[in-house]
Amino acid sequence: MDELVRWLGAQLDEDERIARRAGDSFRQIGETGVIVATEGDRAEECASANWAGVAAHIVTHDPARVLREVAAKRQIIERCTRVQGLLLDDFTAERLADDVLALLALPYADRPGYREEWRP
Repeated sequence: MDELVRWLGAQLDEDERIARRAGDSFRQIGETGVIVATEGDRAEECASANWAGVAAHIVTHDPARVLREVAAKRQIIERCTRVQGLLLDDFTAERLADDVLALLALPYADRPGYREEWRP
């Protein structure tokens, strides 16, 4: 599991790097447009689509949200690594921590370095 924890940490580092680079002022315009406010009232359109779902998805998963998610996942990882080896009745805390870590890694299964043995 140590390798999984290191690999998952690297994925979170990459998510954080991308989110910080993108900025934090995304908002939706109309049904299909997304803009990024860059300076004062000036705004640049960064995406448009023929359907509203794409624009809503981009805004929902804006950099600020991604950074909150990264921070939360890092706290979960830290807590899991602290409880590994403790006993909880007939189910070990290590097993629980392993399961949680495997589930946290699952969204990144399409990235290089993911191992099928980590799949829950």
